[in-house]
Amino acid sequence: MLEVPISWQLAKVMVSVAMVLGLGVVAVRVSPKVAGLLAGYPLGTALALFFIGLEISPLFAAQSAVHTLAGFTATMALGAGYWLCGRRPGLSGLLAGTAGGITAWFGVSLVLAQFEFTRLSGTLVTLCAIVLFSWLFRRIPESRATTRPPFSWSALCVRALLATLIVFAITSLAHWVPPAWAGTLAAFPITMLPFLLILHLSQGPAPTATVIKHYPMGLGSLLCYALCVSFTYESWGLALGTLAGFGVATLWLVGWMQAQRWFTQRRMALGQTT
Repeated sequence: MLEVPISWQLAKVMVSVAMVLGLGVVAVRVSPKVAGLLAGYPLGTALALFFIGLEISPLFAAQSAVHTLAGFTATMALGAGYWLCGRRPGLSGLLAGTAGGITAWFGVSLVLAQFEFTRLSGTLVTLCAIVLFSWLFRRIPESRATTRPPFSWSALCVRALLATLIVFAITSLAHWVPPAWAGTLAAFPITMLPFLLILHLSQGPAPTATVIKHYPMGLGSLLCYALCVSFTYESWGLALGTLAGFGVATLWLVGWMQAQRWFTQRRMALGQTT
């Protein structure tokens, strides 16, 4: 296995912590709904695929990205497992939700590993899963995070530890597994899971469930990102491929949020005329 320079390891730590803290700020200052959409932005997946390409090869990362497309289905299963099992407040609810979510993720990942996906089939699987999980989550009530947790060095260390451990585990395992499993691992919610745990402890299960509710509809940007880098990593290189992926993902997310705003205004206008 290739020895990874210390500078790359430090970069993993800094970027992982920044992503988790950023989602926490959005959830408290904006809303869990927006945080749920941003949790579908290619943050952790981009980090995992980039370092897989850097440590192994751009070709391996591009091949892994094809299987990442289908792997997002397992990520949504994790959210469903967490929602079903983690409905109690406090540490007991957090532990139950984590156990349920990881179990659901691993079970779906094992099923996905039995198939050889293409870009088209992987995308179609996740699109069908988005429809299914959005329908399953439709009755989760909306809830805002109304209190602002005080700054805590211990909480900061926990966030840093969780995100860093997940990133290091995924990028290390990628050296030992085929691209199919590396891609599935890259789809693991690197930034969303620590964020859910932090939100659950500080705000309770209701805002956490709201983030999970809106997560599937934010996955469009992740699909766009994984599709883009599967084409560009080998021919353009990691840097340009990553920039192109973020550009495509951002265009999708902005377009989706504009469409949501338009539909909301349309429904309000129709309600006023009836």
